[in-house]
Amino acid sequence: MYQVLSKRQLSDAVFELTVEAPRIARKCAAGQFLIIRADEHGERVPFTFSDWSAEEGWVRFIFARVGKTTHLLSRLATHDTIADVSGPLGRPTKILGKGKHMAIVGGGVGTAVAYPVARAACAAGARVSVITGARSADLLILQDELRALPLGRLQITTDDGSAGTQGLVTGPLAELCMNDDVDEVFIVGPAVMMKFAAQTALEAGVKTMVSLNPLMVDGTGMCGACRVTINGRTQFGCVDGPDFDAAGVDWEELMTRQSTYNEQERLSDAKYAHEVLHEVEARLAKLEAEREGSCSCKAE
Repeated sequence: MYQVLSKRQLSDAVFELTVEAPRIARKCAAGQFLIIRADEHGERVPFTFSDWSAEEGWVRFIFARVGKTTHLLSRLATHDTIADVSGPLGRPTKILGKGKHMAIVGGGVGTAVAYPVARAACAAGARVSVITGARSADLLILQDELRALPLGRLQITTDDGSAGTQGLVTGPLAELCMNDDVDEVFIVGPAVMMKFAAQTALEAGVKTMVSLNPLMVDGTGMCGACRVTINGRTQFGCVDGPDFDAAGVDWEELMTRQSTYNEQERLSDAKYAHEVLHEVEARLAKLEAEREGSCSCKAE
């Protein structure tokens, strides 16, 4: 069992959990991920590290509350436990060093991955430009952490213009690639965002890497659920990735496979929501009965 050391709510539906896992924390690198099973009956779900401390023995991950497992995780509190935490998994992100310019693009919760990559690139002496985007200001995450880094540039975009520049990340990315000497672009976020951001950078002639998020089960290359097609060849997101050369990604296949179990996920989440509602109603009924019993005793 892995103890929750702290919990932070970053927005209405986005949460951050810090979990005690000293053996994992000693081996983490930017871009890698962990797989969590919330309880003994739960599914295995991958989350990328947003931070860790080898000295203090903890790892941190950020997630959006979108399904049954993430709803379960969002209800955890400090000192609660998680059944299983496996990692670090996947290949670390290749970090550019001194004399190189690395542009990093994070969309939505993908900023949780962009931050440690940017931090590692800054530590390696690279010049780092970061572009983050979200639908609205309340969905932007880790902005204070990014501002604390010695970045050459931090550009914020929102679809509705509530923070930063109104628009998509592709606008400032195109400007950066055309007007500056960018050696490599790293992109992480929703698949459709990565597809068009990668297209923008590649059209400017800049090498582009993307952190893919295919369906995943075991995370060790055995099940094949996370297969993606890169340059016409099957690769596994868990052991060959999660980072791949964007020029070779079959984006349509990736997005089609990501939606395979949408209906099952919707039904599972709806069932869980009904169970939670029933649990809340039972607790309220118990409290009401206890209150009425207490009032009856006082009256006697």
